[in-house]
Amino acid sequence: MNEDNRFERAIYTADSKFNLQLREEQFKIQKKQMKISEVTVHKEILTEEKTITVPIIREELVIQKKPLDPEFQGKISNCIDTIRIPISEERIDISKHKTFLEDVKIYKHQFHETKSIEMKLKKEKLHLKTTGNPRVIYKQSKNPS
Repeated sequence: MNEDNRFERAIYTADSKFNLQLREEQFKIQKKQMKISEVTVHKEILTEEKTITVPIIREELVIQKKPLDPEFQGKISNCIDTIRIPISEERIDISKHKTFLEDVKIYKHQFHETKSIEMKLKKEKLHLKTTGNPRVIYKQSKNPS
C-alpha cells in the first residue's frame, strides 16, 4: 500500500499522528551530442575549353622571276638545275602542369546559443475535505524534518 492509500483508508484516534509528504516535479537537464546531419566535401574536376593565340614564325619560299639581259643569255652554261632550300616554321608544343589555385580550410566551429524550453511541472498541494465543523490549526515548521 502506498502512502496516499494509507492516508485515505486509515481511521485515526485523537492522539494519532500522520506525516504526509507533498511532492513536486523538478526538471533535470541533461545534454547529449547527437548527429543531426552530415556534410560530404569532395573535389570536382571541371573541364573548360580555352582558346589562346600564339604567334609563330614560318618561312615561305619566294620565287621571283626577272627577265635576263639578252647579252648574258649565251654565257650561262654551267647552271645548277636543282636547288634545295630548307624551309622551317615554329611548331607549338603544349604541355600542362598543375598549379595551386587556392587553399581551402574546412573545420567545424562551435558557438553557444540559449534555447528556451517550456514544460509543465506538477506540484502537490494539501487540500482538506472536512465533514462537520472541525477545528484546524496550521503550523509552519521552521526546520523541514
